[in-house]
Amino acid sequence: MDDLKTDELLTIQGVDDNKGGNSSSIEEQTSNETRESGETGGGVLERYINPTAIVNFGFTLQAAWEAAGSSFQFSLLNGGPASLVYGSIVAGLGSTAIATSLAEMASLDPVVGAQYRWSAAFAPSNPAFWGLFQGWITVWAWITVTAASPAYLSNIVTGLVIFNYPDYEPQRWHGTLIMWGFVVFPVMWNFWFRRMLNTLEMIGGICHVIFFIVSIITLVALAERSPASFVFNNLWHDLSGWNNPGVAFSIGLITVTFPITSFDGVLHMSDEVKGARTRVPHAMIIAVTFNSIMQFAYMVAVMFCIGDVDQVVNTPTLLPIIEVYYQATRSKAATNFLVFMIAFILFISLFNIFASVSRLTWAFARDNGLPFSKTFSYVHPTLKIPINALLLVGAICCLLALINIGSSTAFNALISLPTIALYISYFIPIFFLVIRKLQNRHPQYGPFKLGRWGLPINLFALVFIVYILTFLPFPIELPVTAINMNYAGPLVGAIILMALGDWFTSGRKRFEVPVARTAKADL
Repeated sequence: MDDLKTDELLTIQGVDDNKGGNSSSIEEQTSNETRESGETGGGVLERYINPTAIVNFGFTLQAAWEAAGSSFQFSLLNGGPASLVYGSIVAGLGSTAIATSLAEMASLDPVVGAQYRWSAAFAPSNPAFWGLFQGWITVWAWITVTAASPAYLSNIVTGLVIFNYPDYEPQRWHGTLIMWGFVVFPVMWNFWFRRMLNTLEMIGGICHVIFFIVSIITLVALAERSPASFVFNNLWHDLSGWNNPGVAFSIGLITVTFPITSFDGVLHMSDEVKGARTRVPHAMIIAVTFNSIMQFAYMVAVMFCIGDVDQVVNTPTLLPIIEVYYQATRSKAATNFLVFMIAFILFISLFNIFASVSRLTWAFARDNGLPFSKTFSYVHPTLKIPINALLLVGAICCLLALINIGSSTAFNALISLPTIALYISYFIPIFFLVIRKLQNRHPQYGPFKLGRWGLPINLFALVFIVYILTFLPFPIELPVTAINMNYAGPLVGAIILMALGDWFTSGRKRFEVPVARTAKADL
């Protein structure tokens, strides 16, 4: 049986005709269509997402300038303006290289499981192990991404309440209730996501751009201007305890890396996109490219218009962007509106995140990667959504939010997990693909092919991933205490141990190696 599963992977493991060899193409593997399209194990997802909607889906899912604007305070301790401005360039280039590498794989095999599917396909050996291992990493990464988004929104709401009502004393359970609200509404909305998708994505995409322009014009027109030397020649490395400029810059870089990380969210909608082989890769690259440019421009504007840095850093709202806007406008009403614009796009992004992670969870369950897989691979026959997987993700997010009541440190540790877990999930399939390219064992590429630029782009992506993974576990401040400790590394280690434990107990018998889809299934 294992040999049969391995043979089915030859579709995308085969050597390209242009490179030599006579392997079967994706189009010829028609026997695999039924399994990969979901006709077994619980239901079928229909292809209904048009090209404009999938571009806007990825564009608003990342919401890069909004996410960076609501969290740039962390870079003010490490790197300062240099980490935010030059870091946005570095993060943009690195993220685009990763997205482009994944886009090439998406074109030859566009599937909801994406990273775990490709890791199984390109693994030098034991595809079942790498598929299951990667599946656990990717699913948990996206679940924590989903839990982190309501936390960002909760911080914005709390900051605005403090800003408007200075006597308000926030309690941790207030934050948990707010997070629950931001979880329940998108989950319920996703029940009718199919009917509203085109309209929702159009609104999100337009607002994402218009609010960006309004924010920058407001800052440039009204705020006091910082000198260019402050913006472009200022590397802070003596505020957090990290005295080495390179370390401080690299830690601060993480703030502008996370917002443009989740570009693979588009991949997990592949089974519902018409013409997925071309439209999914293009949508992913467009999303990360434009978000990177917008994030860079916004960070430059904020640094030029930051005003009194001490007031911004020590704002009682704990959200520096509120102070930046207020110093610029001197109007509470204008500040509320500008911050609301950020929250609105992040809220729209949350609808897309829930849609994406529910499909990923469904796909992993369909391949028997999860306990109770039959339940979570169910697709509602009328709504045409993986309703049980969606409810599972929502329930986990609500449970994780409860941790905030007992310990905000423990909760912040959980929501620090996504970036490191996502970057591991990007590294494995790209690394395996690079090995095959170096061995001149190219897969049968799809319509989006990098050609001679493929290997250099893949290698640059791997180098950037290793660089980011090196500094992601570093604590933000020194000396390290239980409060400022960065728990992302140990938590990822726990997930790795969980994945290994699952493999050695029942996973190796339960998990079904996903097989390649056909080009005909994308129509």
